[in-house]
Amino acid sequence: MVEVKLLIQGYVRKIKGIMIASPATVLIKDNGINIVVDPGANEKKLLTALAKQKLKPKDIDYVFLTHYHIDHILNIRLFPGKDILDGNTIYRDDKEIEFGDKLPKTSIQAIATPGHAHEHACLLVDTKDGKICVAGDLFWWRDDEEQKTDFDSLISHEDPYEKNHEELIKSRKKILKMADWIIPGHGKMFKVKK
Repeated sequence: MVEVKLLIQGYVRKIKGIMIASPATVLIKDNGINIVVDPGANEKKLLTALAKQKLKPKDIDYVFLTHYHIDHILNIRLFPGKDILDGNTIYRDDKEIEFGDKLPKTSIQAIATPGHAHEHACLLVDTKDGKICVAGDLFWWRDDEEQKTDFDSLISHEDPYEKNHEELIKSRKKILKMADWIIPGHGKMFKVKK
């Protein structure tokens, strides 16, 4: 069965006028393949979290990016020579190789979820606990915000960085229908209320 492990819970806070942010970084193990989703911006936290799983960057097969905001991607530098994936493309050196709706050699579904960013994509993983969506910034909260997870609050939650409001709402509704659990880009994992 596929394993999903939250390595680092995402956070966004301002301290002394400086924004401090890094996303949920998730490890997925499927069919012998180790995948890091959104490696984030804090190198020390990521290396420590991987070490707790008895892994090093060389043990990772794919790095999946939900979107290209710098707080989500800065640590890709820790994975030289590894395949970098987004919602439909593998980046290998100077090659761009398209793939279907599942990450190659896995059962993990990549789902386009534009709105926060045009290229935004989520991963949907079927586990023994239900379908877990690694949602990137489709859903996210600052540390000082109350994380309301009822349907109406999730749909209407303001995203000051959204690129397209209508697409964001459509993407949120789509994922809420599909997922049992959601790991947001910043905030705590939550169960979808059906």
